Amino acid sequence: MQDPVFVAAALCVFVAVSEWLVRKTVARHLGTALLVILVTAVAANVGLIPAGSSAEAPVPVYDGIFAYLAPLAIFLLLLPVNLRDVLKAGKSMIVLFLLGSVGVAGGIIIGMWVIDGATSIGPEFRVLAGMFTGTYTGGSVNFNTIALEYDVVRDGVLYAGSIVVDNIVTTIWMVVTLALPRVLYRFWPARPAAVNAESEGPTLGIEIDTEELHPIDLGILLGLGFFCIFVSDQLAAVFPAIPSAIFLTALALILGQISWVQRLRGMRTIGMFAVYLFLAVIGAFCDLAALSELGSLGMALLGFTTIAVLIHGLITFLAAYVFRVDPDIAAVASQANVGGGTSALAVARSLGREDLVLPGILVGSLGYAVGTFLGFAVVEFGLNFL
Repeated sequence: MQDPVFVAAALCVFVAVSEWLVRKTVARHLGTALLVILVTAVAANVGLIPAGSSAEAPVPVYDGIFAYLAPLAIFLLLLPVNLRDVLKAGKSMIVLFLLGSVGVAGGIIIGMWVIDGATSIGPEFRVLAGMFTGTYTGGSVNFNTIALEYDVVRDGVLYAGSIVVDNIVTTIWMVVTLALPRVLYRFWPARPAAVNAESEGPTLGIEIDTEELHPIDLGILLGLGFFCIFVSDQLAAVFPAIPSAIFLTALALILGQISWVQRLRGMRTIGMFAVYLFLAVIGAFCDLAALSELGSLGMALLGFTTIAVLIHGLITFLAAYVFRVDPDIAAVASQANVGGGTSALAVARSLGREDLVLPGILVGSLGYAVGTFLGFAVVEFGLNFL
């Protein structure tokens, strides 16, 4: 069903059903964020809603959520951020993110060697390696920058197949980073008591995300949010070297220090609903049918990207274990690499770590700056031995 109204209705229902299941059934052990991804992925793959959006077959609802609701979620969930708590997690997050970026590049090179990229993918294997290095360090901006530079976009099958595989691997890694900390805490050394208490089980967010909401508060919050998104986009157009997310983050933090803004009700509820819709679209982009249509090329792409992300994850979480950094920080840092700042925000909130929301967004923005350079380095130098 392609009708935009039906798609919007379905996504809202999936969020509501997932939240109800988490509050009322044994699905509480999964958490709303994880469940909404899984429910939407199943719905997309059985054909109930579209599986992804492309230039050839756009889905306006998905594109609108990425363009407007995801930034709105960032803005609203940053308004109540306590900067003193953020500073406690900042250094660890940056170190793990940079190590994770190195892990991405190393994993891409190893993965391409394992599948013999020159044979299984063809002459463009170096560029593919750079594109995936860029997207798993920063995001789709880096992916497309490298693809455009080397003209891969003209190879429709290879380019489209890469996007399909990227969406599938990103979705799966989102599920992993949501679930893994709850398992690892049983084996982690010297965890602080406060962190222990927060992370023993799934965080439902029932109390913190349940608020009274007045139309005046709703109007002010939405007005502020969309206006700041507009201002951020305008500033990014004037200063193209700086991502709009940086400007949006700064505006949210400045406004969040104003007392009357702090008294507005509904920012957490609206923000989390926007995050859940974003995660639902992430799940919808997990198009397994499209992967099967790619045949051996799809399997080759999936193979080397899976190896790359697993090596990245191993380095990130192993470094966290060695340096005694709790798994929540490792999960958010890893998601900032593979999924970007908005995905990192979703993981932080789903793990009940308000203090990791801002660091996750900021290192995700750092990834936009680092990803293209690292991707070009892999293309030009990283695979010379193959």
